[in-house]
Amino acid sequence: MAELKVRPWPYVVAFGVLVLDRATKAWAEAGLAPGDSITVIPGFFSIVHWQNRGAAFGLFSESNSQLTGALLLLISLATLVFVAGLLWQLARVPGPTAKRALWALALLLGGALGNVYDRIAKGSVTDFLDFSVAGHHWPTFNVADSAITIGAVLLAWELLSARRGRAT
Repeated sequence: MAELKVRPWPYVVAFGVLVLDRATKAWAEAGLAPGDSITVIPGFFSIVHWQNRGAAFGLFSESNSQLTGALLLLISLATLVFVAGLLWQLARVPGPTAKRALWALALLLGGALGNVYDRIAKGSVTDFLDFSVAGHHWPTFNVADSAITIGAVLLAWELLSARRGRAT
């Protein structure tokens, strides 16, 4: 009976995202008091220390309900388990597999792990990257959020590419 091997590199990528996320959040927390900021490029980029008790882009952050925090943690954990399961299945498929899908799932897993760690440890997620362009402010985010966004874009690209390939 042939043994199915698991490709380890996606897990190394996910772990790397987690380590980078934890290190940068620790740096921001140590260097700035909550609410403080350092202007790096005036009118464009600042480093801030923000504790986000809500979901992506600060949704539900104004809620003081324990239920909201517990629900966000439950959704985060369910998503983490789902992505980990997909990555486990795809990483075990023999032969050449879509590398974009493995990269996407690895980035999603690493980012989810980083933010879930914060939610469990502190009840909030540390955000510190703050951008504005031509007076338009983007919600503050972190390395985990960046990995999740890049992973989601790669996954959408992979799904659309696969669908287009089947149609032709």
